[in-house]
This record gives sequence, structure tokens and C-alpha cells, in this order.
Amino acid sequence: VLRGGRHGSNYGPEQVQAVRQALESQGIATRMMVDCSHANSGKNPLNQPGVLASVLDQRLAGASDLVGVMLESHLFDGCQALGGELRYGVSITDGCLGWEGTERILRDAARRLAERR
Repeated sequence: VLRGGRHGSNYGPEQVQAVRQALESQGIATRMMVDCSHANSGKNPLNQPGVLASVLDQRLAGASDLVGVMLESHLFDGCQALGGELRYGVSITDGCLGWEGTERILRDAARRLAERR
């Protein structure tokens, strides 16, 4: 799972190619999943759609070893700290996309992938 790290994101075409080559050099199957959240989104859940779009572009350009994505999603956008009054449907851990935004980008991804079949 490519989730980025302390040096930033690792979902772009150059980074994916570097991981692909590293796996191939070790005789490991090149199957990669991209975490659209965490360091790949700069820890901003509203950046997840852009990460997903990049991964889809790569997949549609022939990167069949990109086999999945992960999204941070909950009922409502954002996150909240424990300790105060909690709002229903808002994450208490990482910042998340809300249901409507998640549905929108997943339906768009499904449409784009279906058009290629």
C-alpha cells in the first residue's frame, strides 16, 4: 500500500514506477494499492479526489498493476477531537470525506473505468 511518508506523497507516475521497479528487481509481484489519504493527501481529506484522479489516469494509461485505492470516508466531512460534545457522523480519528463527496468520486471513478471496457 502506497500511503506516502515523511518525504511526501508516493502516488505519482514517477513514484509508482520506482516502486514497480523495486518490486520487479526482487521478483515480487507488482500489485499496488494507493492510500488516497495520509501523506498522499498532505493529511487534507479534501485532496483525496485529486489523488484518486491521478491513480485513475495511471490505470487508464495502462498501469494494470495499480489494483486498488483506499479513502478516508465517514458520513460527514472532517474530524473532531474527543472530549467535547461529539457531532454524529464525524470521524474522531483522521479527517474524512463525507458520504456525498465519497459517492461522487467513486461513481465518477466507476464511470471512467467502465468507459474503458
